[in-house]
Amino acid sequence: TSVIVTHSLCPLFEQGNHHPGLALSQTYFFFEGKTSFGMSVFNLGNAIMGSGILGLAYAMANTGVVLFLVLLTVVAVLSSYSIHLLLKSSGIVGIRAYEQLGYRAFGTPGKMAAGIAITLQNIGAMSSYLYIVKYEFPLVIQAFLRVDNPAGEWYLNGNYLVIIVSISVILPLALMKQLGYLGYTSGFSLSCMVFFLISVIYKKFNTPCPFTDFAFNSTTIGLNVSAMDPGGEPDPACIPKMANLNSQTAYTIPILAFAFVCHPEVLPIYTELRNPNKKKMQHVANISIAVMYGMYFLAALFGYLTFYGEVEAELLHTYSRIDPYDTLILCVRVAVLTAVTLTVPIVLFPVRRAIQQMMFPNKTFNWPRHIAIAAVLLTFINLLVIFAPNILGIFGIIGATSAPCLIFIFPAVFYIRIVPKEEEPMRSFPKILAACFAGIGFLFMIMSLSFIIIDWTSGNSKASSGH
Repeated sequence: TSVIVTHSLCPLFEQGNHHPGLALSQTYFFFEGKTSFGMSVFNLGNAIMGSGILGLAYAMANTGVVLFLVLLTVVAVLSSYSIHLLLKSSGIVGIRAYEQLGYRAFGTPGKMAAGIAITLQNIGAMSSYLYIVKYEFPLVIQAFLRVDNPAGEWYLNGNYLVIIVSISVILPLALMKQLGYLGYTSGFSLSCMVFFLISVIYKKFNTPCPFTDFAFNSTTIGLNVSAMDPGGEPDPACIPKMANLNSQTAYTIPILAFAFVCHPEVLPIYTELRNPNKKKMQHVANISIAVMYGMYFLAALFGYLTFYGEVEAELLHTYSRIDPYDTLILCVRVAVLTAVTLTVPIVLFPVRRAIQQMMFPNKTFNWPRHIAIAAVLLTFINLLVIFAPNILGIFGIIGATSAPCLIFIFPAVFYIRIVPKEEEPMRSFPKILAACFAGIGFLFMIMSLSFIIIDWTSGNSKASSGH
């Protein structure tokens, strides 16, 4: 171990691939990437694309169109810059693993911090995806079969369905040796989201503005206002707000800040890229972010222009208020479920990698361990989703701490530590920029956490409204 210690203390000029102590970096170096550019874009796009897209219309309703666009643009640029910092640090030490970058910057504490943040962040993400499967899938099947009052059939029980989906779809994909093979499922997952987007746009032109609720659904009243006021003016509820600040606005900032979280997946995808170099990987990242940026904006815009102030935190539930048996929306819900399910294996890879780096740092690839970690993780997440769905509130807090770390703080701090002072002094522009970037991260973290706490203490929990 002495070798490793001296190496982590010594100035970081060397390329890192002739370190006798860092057996791990060697395994990355002799690993020849086989994944094409397009597949890498699909994988990274799929990693970015979460269930968050369903909440963006609600975010737009609470910020206004222009403010939303400004915020989304800022976040997209920041995410791209953050990936630039990660790639630059990774290029200097020749290591393509987030945890190992942490190790080179701060020794074992850095490695553990990165590993734990990735594990918590992605377990939180996987739980929320499976949570969606648990609650949405039974409703969709119920609507397709037109079962109005289920009598406890097993195929309408979310707990059984989530286990079936985990075993039949997620586990086989999570057992793949490399992320590259998931490019096809990622492409399919993204096309499901494109279908969702097209449907949202189509629905905008097919839904009357002050919409009337489904006849049998008498819970929400007062929505059946006539579209025209006596003077023949359009209903004020049907005019989009360009900027709109209200008590909910503050909540939308964390939703947007974490809209492009894909940082744990960036380095594993970089490792597997064919003929990899920093510039090529940055292109992959920029294209993925740009495509998602377009999809996010369009989905939010048309979702908002369909319902205006009536839009709910979960967009698809708003359509069901008009007609629960609407076939198109049912198909969209199936598509979103498919996309969410196919994202789980992508998100599982970095967790397994982090666990291996933390627990078995110098071991080479080994199938039994590879399979066991995936199986244990999936079992654990299934148990969480089935027996302790209330834990998701805690994941809100974890997300509010780990996401800013992975997006803003770690890339910036690792960059400042890893890039040698000879190359860029502490007062050089890139390092000052990186330091400001870490500051933004702390700001986001404090903001998100304080909103969650205010939310809990005031009792009107917005965080749990979707569940």
